[in-house]
Amino acid sequence: MEETHIMSETPAVPPTPSVPLSALLAREDLALRQIAGPPATGIAVHSAHTSEMSDPYPYMLGGELLLTAGVHIPEAAGSGTYFDDYVARVVEAGGAALGFGLAPVHDTVPRALVIACEAYHLPLLEVPPQTTFSGVARAVWQLMAQARVAELRRVTEAQQSLAAAAARPDPVPSVLRQLAQRVGGRTVLYGPEGTEIAAAGRAPDEPVTRALTDLAHVLLTRASTTATDTVAGTHLSAYALGAGHGFVLGVASPRRDPGDHTIASVAAVLLSLLTGEHQSGTGAARSSALVRLLLGAPPQEVTPLLGGTDRWLVVHAVPQPPGAPDPVTASALGAALGSPLVDAADDVVRVLLPADRDPAPQPGWTLGVSAPVTPDALPSADIQAARALSRARATRTPLLRPAPRPSLADLVPPAEAESHARALLAPLTPPLAETLRTWLSLHGSWDRTAVALSVHRNTVRQRIARCAALLGADLDDPDVRMELWFALRQA
Repeated sequence: MEETHIMSETPAVPPTPSVPLSALLAREDLALRQIAGPPATGIAVHSAHTSEMSDPYPYMLGGELLLTAGVHIPEAAGSGTYFDDYVARVVEAGGAALGFGLAPVHDTVPRALVIACEAYHLPLLEVPPQTTFSGVARAVWQLMAQARVAELRRVTEAQQSLAAAAARPDPVPSVLRQLAQRVGGRTVLYGPEGTEIAAAGRAPDEPVTRALTDLAHVLLTRASTTATDTVAGTHLSAYALGAGHGFVLGVASPRRDPGDHTIASVAAVLLSLLTGEHQSGTGAARSSALVRLLLGAPPQEVTPLLGGTDRWLVVHAVPQPPGAPDPVTASALGAALGSPLVDAADDVVRVLLPADRDPAPQPGWTLGVSAPVTPDALPSADIQAARALSRARATRTPLLRPAPRPSLADLVPPAEAESHARALLAPLTPPLAETLRTWLSLHGSWDRTAVALSVHRNTVRQRIARCAALLGADLDDPDVRMELWFALRQA
């Protein structure tokens, strides 16, 4: 059993809600008809893709309803292996189903294609002449939007019910019972020794129960915050509660719906609040640290109260799609990263982590991580994490951290470098300097800089032109860019 569930070597599908193929067949406006392959029940479609390539494999992500009018089919295809080869490649690419349009090239679906789809267990749909491929694609996206709304509604209702359960006189059993009802399975709270403290829901078979206990031990013995496994068709998940408190939440469910991880993470945060403070006294330690800071103590004297480490990471995170995260969502992110030190301000969540933690990409979040620093350098690390997040958003990277390698700046005395940077950049206002820094970091890309700064690309062009005028420099010259980048790094 591993810390993460190991997927079989099948093509990955896009992270979007799937659409049951049966739901498409039920749309009377499409008039689709299945003529080959296994029953549509249980087959998930993740997108609709039109291709007239004889080998669509390189252009597929997996999970598609592949639509074709048969333009690519040669005249003598029926007498050879063309259809077998074609269907085999679609199946190999992870295609969910094949839709064949009856117009304008073919009046009927080729018999050899029907036989091939039966042989390779690929659902084959007949698309009538009056139904356009764009209409099929639009129907897929409409059903996906409905699924997304339903999923968000389910998660929101679960969050509310879990919060209400946590306010009951018996909060821990109530949260476990509510979570078990929401995921339709078994929930267990394990203590620091791996013993079962409380449980709710129907108990699974002994092998599954034993596997869930073993999965909890994985988190108790390793520096991990979550672990998953599948045993006898039952999906297992384990969540470490808080940072080093020794409690673990175990979940066993017959299925794993898209919102289940979010719901379980919310329950883990609530259980961390209910169990962690009493176990380790970290709440009192954090309160003491806050009081000392307010009374003027330097950070290096306060941070030992928060985790007993002398080096820290700062993480900046924004949800995807962007929006102001609520405190529960921010706390869930902190729990996933392994730290209760979370600050949700405006649209960005900031998390403080001991440097021995290794932040991993989190579903639904974009992260920027600083280099490890001592407590007195946390403000600089905060700026570094903000810049890493800005670049991660512009490059659509789930997690970005600075590269751990020596810099040419280390060869120049810091005082001289700072003095040179101030003199060179003196004509620029802070917004212009930040725009120039971001633009240079993204190799002069107008579009990605606009995304990183949340402004229009024309605004970026105007600001860069203004920088060039104020500096009297040719920003297309690589030597000039290098000198300015050096200065911006020191400023």
